[in-house]
Amino acid sequence: MKVLLTGTAGGAGWPEPGCRCVSCAALPSGHRRPFGAVVDGLARFSLTDGFTSGSPDSPDGRAGRAGGVLPDGYRACAGGLALTCPDGSSLLCLPPGRPVPADGPARYDVVLIDLLDRPERLGELRRAGLVDGATLVVAAWLDHRVRSEEELARRLRLWGARLVTDGAELNVTTAGAEPDVTAGGPELNMTAAGAAQDPPPRRALLLGGSRSGKSAEAELWLAAEPYVTYVATGPDGAGDGEWAARVRAHRERRPAHWDTAETIDLVTAIRSATAPLLVDGLGTWLAAVFDEHGAWEGDRAPVEARCDELVAAWRQTPERIVAVSDEVGLGVVPATASGRAFRDALGRLNARLAAESEQAALVVAGRVLDL
Repeated sequence: MKVLLTGTAGGAGWPEPGCRCVSCAALPSGHRRPFGAVVDGLARFSLTDGFTSGSPDSPDGRAGRAGGVLPDGYRACAGGLALTCPDGSSLLCLPPGRPVPADGPARYDVVLIDLLDRPERLGELRRAGLVDGATLVVAAWLDHRVRSEEELARRLRLWGARLVTDGAELNVTTAGAEPDVTAGGPELNMTAAGAAQDPPPRRALLLGGSRSGKSAEAELWLAAEPYVTYVATGPDGAGDGEWAARVRAHRERRPAHWDTAETIDLVTAIRSATAPLLVDGLGTWLAAVFDEHGAWEGDRAPVEARCDELVAAWRQTPERIVAVSDEVGLGVVPATASGRAFRDALGRLNARLAAESEQAALVVAGRVLDL
């Protein structure tokens, strides 16, 4: 199977004509053309009809065969979103707003997907076994929902997806084989699995101030994982309407297939993990530990011991883990001794976990600064 991408952008292209947003203003006209995919020069994808007969020179995707009937050996399925080819290879096109199809092949060799819509759809595909390590996942329907090509590339690295240019050719020789990608000439020709993607960091710490966007960024980092356990360390909001609204907003924002664990026993959660963890957050965990040991005005040695245990578990985590914490070193000095003790303890914990992490970042006004 050979897939020619005649365009990789959304229906209006990227930049969108007449749009003055920061994303569109930074790009030359025609930077990315509206999405188009042609398989083996015989089958063409359209949003209205799915896969039908057509060639790259057939603007309506129907020239070449009466009624758009696919050639022998090619079969459209999954509501027209998927195509199987005579050699057994398979392709899925998942445009904006479309759910993951329930029927179709057992797995896909190539997936062209809008990841700016709901990146968790890629996690759903992986959870169902439809996408595995040999599947070539390519981002499509790109547009000004992301502020720049650089930000797009950063997100795709987190999700294990590839970014290609208009005119790219995706080649699959046999079902299950590693696809090759050729984009714009011989300067790019690599296998889809392996060399194109680095493994994600095992341990990552995201710091930020209040309403900085750190929690949303952490969720973004794990959005395309098939399994995630969200470890909530804060109270459930009972009796506090404002806090309950915050908790509810976080729940609604998270992918539906994620599991949730509400606990302050982080050491056990980390050591027993069988899926990636998102811990949100360390500040509320530490406050709960202070409460548990009466350390606001009393002996703080038990708090230090709990932090030691957490750092040891973090160092030996069996699964990928992303933790959110408050950056406490930029604000005013707390007026009380207990407030200063908490600030100092969290600052030390942040520094220790950052030292034991493959990646640490500071989130400011929704922008991510690697540390």
